[in-house]
Parts: sequence; structure tokens; C-alpha cells
Amino acid sequence: MTKSLRIAACLAAAPLALAAAQLSAQDSARAPTGTMMNEQVESYDWVRPQADYIRREVMIPMRDGKKLFTVIVMRKGTKDGPILLSRTPYNAGGMTSRNRSQKIEEILPVMDADFVNDGYIRVYQDVRGLDGSEGDYVMNRPLRGPLNKTKVDHATDAYDTIDWLVKNVKESNGKVGITGSSYLGFTSLMALIDPHPALKAAVPQSPMVDGWMGDDWFHNGAFRMFGFDYDLGQTVKKGGGAVPKGTGDEYQAYLDAGSAMEYAKAYGLIDLPVVRKVLEYPGYDAWWQGQAVDKLLGARKLTVPTMLVVGQWDQEDSYGAPAVYQALKANGTPDDMVSLAIGPWRHSQVNYEARELGPLKWEGDTGGQFRQRYMKPFLDCHLKTVAPACNTPPVITYATGAKGDKGGWEVSQKWPAGDYTPLYLAGNYGLSWSKPVAGSDSYVSDPAKPVPMLPRPVHMQGEEWKTWLVHDQRFVDGRPDVLSYTTGTLDKAVHIKGAPKVELHASTSGRDSDYVVKLIDVYPQENSANPELAGYQLGIGIEIFRGRYVHGFDKPQPLEPGKGYTFQWSLPNVDHVFLPGHRIMVQVQSSLFPLYDRNPQSWVPSIMEARASDYVKATETVTYGGDAASAVWLPVARD
Repeated sequence: MTKSLRIAACLAAAPLALAAAQLSAQDSARAPTGTMMNEQVESYDWVRPQADYIRREVMIPMRDGKKLFTVIVMRKGTKDGPILLSRTPYNAGGMTSRNRSQKIEEILPVMDADFVNDGYIRVYQDVRGLDGSEGDYVMNRPLRGPLNKTKVDHATDAYDTIDWLVKNVKESNGKVGITGSSYLGFTSLMALIDPHPALKAAVPQSPMVDGWMGDDWFHNGAFRMFGFDYDLGQTVKKGGGAVPKGTGDEYQAYLDAGSAMEYAKAYGLIDLPVVRKVLEYPGYDAWWQGQAVDKLLGARKLTVPTMLVVGQWDQEDSYGAPAVYQALKANGTPDDMVSLAIGPWRHSQVNYEARELGPLKWEGDTGGQFRQRYMKPFLDCHLKTVAPACNTPPVITYATGAKGDKGGWEVSQKWPAGDYTPLYLAGNYGLSWSKPVAGSDSYVSDPAKPVPMLPRPVHMQGEEWKTWLVHDQRFVDGRPDVLSYTTGTLDKAVHIKGAPKVELHASTSGRDSDYVVKLIDVYPQENSANPELAGYQLGIGIEIFRGRYVHGFDKPQPLEPGKGYTFQWSLPNVDHVFLPGHRIMVQVQSSLFPLYDRNPQSWVPSIMEARASDYVKATETVTYGGDAASAVWLPVARD
């Protein structure tokens, strides 16, 4: 080693030696730890000095004096950063400590990495009344007005939060975006009502919009039983969690309990205000309509650019995002203010790695692709100080089934992007592109033996719940209470882009009935390239309609036995290609249990309170052709 190198090495080692000596001196000066010294300490700061981020916990005051717990996270050295806010009922502290790590990508949710690595400041906040925030918790707190006589709601809380952030987070550029999925999508939408001037962009994902029409609690009037578990877990401070019905077959557990009311009584759920509210409002009256966010936003001019996101197989909130999009387009909102994105996902999968869903495999990580190609550029152009040009497409979808079943991203100028074409139910359980000869088919619906949503035993949690919409439907094909209508083998592709519409002409021997229609892609029986999908019956859209609402969702009435009715409703929005060699199937049934409560098929004012004697068998008759031609209207794209 040369003399100069030896001198440099000594100089470099000197500070380290000094630090070590100081540490050693401190250790030797410390009194010996007593054997019986109390070993509990008050706190430990798990964010160490070597962390590559700053994490602050603050209490932000609202206009009514309550304070909301908020966590602010940014990479060290951040300056002039846009703020990306999420308002959550799922514990802001936990969401910002995914792993106890000193790396920012590790402590935040997966989707945040692209943002904090590009100078964004990430903010999570507990909604009022939960976890670290003060105040009362109301699950779907209505907008202040007829249903909320207070001066605060999610709109005012978002406003007050944003006002505090832009004044107190000195590392920010004063521009705020808001995002989040499910409940966080709901709070993102509420922030758009009388928004703070600093709110410049919103990306609500799978938002809870109308809990009666098609999100969490009901679908077209049919009650979704799994909501009881959410209620108990979300609103109870001590003893909350899943309903204590055991780990067995949920199909049997719900069947044994009886009606929704009897189930709630059996497990003490009737003591929960959130459960009582739902049980007390089974119909689509002013209480539900007054909380419908699509109606609230459709009545206002949108002033914040918004990208609405949903998964094609969203098992929880498939209704909300497209409903808000249609409401905003109906009031004249231009394309540069609102866009719609539909990905090949389950609920909230956009925020995770999304290479597959059940047996379906995509071309790469579609969640990451969407965030990097569309979501982040949208937020960048509205939030960055030196912003790129905004080139957000009006509609972004992923064509499932195309490109060898792996699909691909597509851009459309409007939605739906196809022309509605009827695919008629026909004789011999066929489907026809032209109106067939008139006829009918019948089946007996027995509430004591409802059609299951999945092969038994049924468990509505975990992967079974996340992927149930893409489960192979062969497990019910052939049941005597399920009608299956099928096309011949397709000789050319059928590409649909929109929400298929059901027009079902049917009658019942009872005084009420549910109808479930499934649109299915039937794969070829031989598929050596992907044996798992050989003969697979893939649900493209599955949706229910409660018959008593045939005259209007606000007008429940008994059905007249034997009288023909026209039942009309929509399936979820999709971009899907039925490939040549496949077939298209439509299944019709009258139950989907235990996801939806059973229709007793006799008339009762509230199905929630049906008694055991109210549940009766009924003969359901579906007609086709002639003046009562049942069909599924497909939004066929002209590729």
C-alpha cells in the first residue's frame, strides 16, 4: 500500500473508531441491569434512523372539533410532491405498516410503490369513529341533508383533511388526488361533492355506490347474506369478527337458520344498528335512494377529473363505477373530466399483482400494467408541478378471451362500445340470433333445495369468495331446476363490450319469484394446450332479479300466478371475446344460495321476515319466440 493510500485509510477509519469508542463509553457508564427490573417498556419506534422514508402520525381537526387519525408517508428528500390521499375504515396505521421495514415499498400497499418512488406523498386516514379517529361511525354516512341532520359527512371530512394537508405538509406542491377501492372508493367519490380547490384528480376503484341496486347489500332487490359477517367485523369494538356459525358448510348454516331475520336473531346480530337498518328497509325507498352516490353526483357538475375503475368479475361492487360513469355522461360531463376503466379482476385486484384469476391467466401483471400505463399518467398530468400532457382515453378495458385466451388492453371512445343484438332462447334448449318459433320450458323451484352458488360445501371467504364468479358452471348444468340454453359451435368470434341486458319472459305458479341469468362461455371439450379449461363453462356475467319489483324497484307487488311478465335487468359490464370453436350458453334458475336469501315464492310484505311456512315450491315457466321472446341482448362490437 502506498503512503498516500495508508493516510487516506487512516483518515476514513478515524470517525468510525471515535464513534465506537463513544458507544463503548456509554455502555460502560450504564448501570448494570437489575435482575428483577421491570422488563416492559412504554414504546418502541420501529421506524429507525436508517429508514429511507418519513412516516408521520397526526390528528387532523374537522369543522365540528373531532380529530381524525392520519398517517403521512414519503421518501426522504421529497420536495414539491403531489399528495395522494385515501380515507379508510380499515386502519390507516396498519395500511402504512404492511411490513415493519426500513424500506418505503415494504411498509406501504403494493400499489403505492410506483407513486412514492416518483415523489408522491402518500396519506392514509381513518374515517371518523374508527381506529384512531374520533367521532361516531356510521357505515355509509349519508350526505348532510334529509338523512343526515349533522353538519359533517365524508365530503366535509375530505375537504377539511385536504385543507389541513396543503397548509401543513411543507414537502407538497399543494395538489391532492384521492383514490382507493371499495369503501375507499366510496369515500373518494364523496370527496367530489363540494370539493376542496386543491383536489385535482380522483381514481375511485370498485366504489360502494348504491347498496340496494347492485353493490354490497342487495342486487336488484335480493339480499346478500354475506353482509352479516362484514357488519359484525366492522361495527363491534369487542367480540367482532365473522358470525360465529362455525367452519362448516355455509349453505347448510343459512338454510337451517331460515330467513335473514331469523339468522340475525339466532346470532344476536339484531343488536347491531347497522343490521337493524338494513332489515328495516328491504325496499328501494327514499332511504336507499337518498344514499345512492350516482344520483348525488349525477345531479351536480363534476369539477374534478375522475377515472372510475372496476373489475369485470368484481364479486362485491360491480355496479358502482359504471353507474356513476353513466350518470355523469347523462348530465353532459365531457370525456376529459370522466373516464371508465374495466380490468380482468376480482374485487380490488387492480391494487395487487394480477396475472391470473382462478383458472384464467393473463398476459403479464394486468394490475401493474394498468397502474403504470393509465392510472399514474392520469394522476401525473393533473397533480405534478411540471405535468405531462393529459392523454387519458375515455374508456379503457381488457378484452378477456382474446389473444389465445390471455386478452389485451383496448381503448374505446364510448361505453357501451357495442351494438345491442338479441341472442334468443329457443326450442331444444338452443340459442338463436333470429327470433325462433314460440314455445316454453318449465322447472320447479324448491326453496328447501336452492341452487348453490358454488359446489358444496360453500365457504364465502378466501379464494373461494374471490374467484366464485369464474368458477366452472358445469356443477349446476343438468340440475332439474336449471335451464341451460346453448348455441352451436361458433365459426367466428363474438366480441361484446358493455353490459349485456336480460329480457326474460316468464310466469310462476307462486306469488313471487327470483330469476338468475348467467351468460357463459363454453370452452371446447378438448384443450390439450390448457387441460384445466377443457369443456369449462366460464361465467361472463351472473345477476339476479327479484320478481316483486317487475313494476318498479319502488313498487313491490305480488305476482299473479300463471300470468306472464317481462323481467328486465342488466348483467355486469364486460369486454369479452367468445372465440371460434367455443359456444355461448345462457342458464336460467331461481336461486343462488347462500349468497342471496331465498325467495319464499309466496307473498310476504318483507322477505327478510319470512316464516318457515311461507317457503313453498313453485313452477317457473320461461317462454321464448313469438310475442314473448326471451333473450340476452349482447353489446356486440364491430371489430
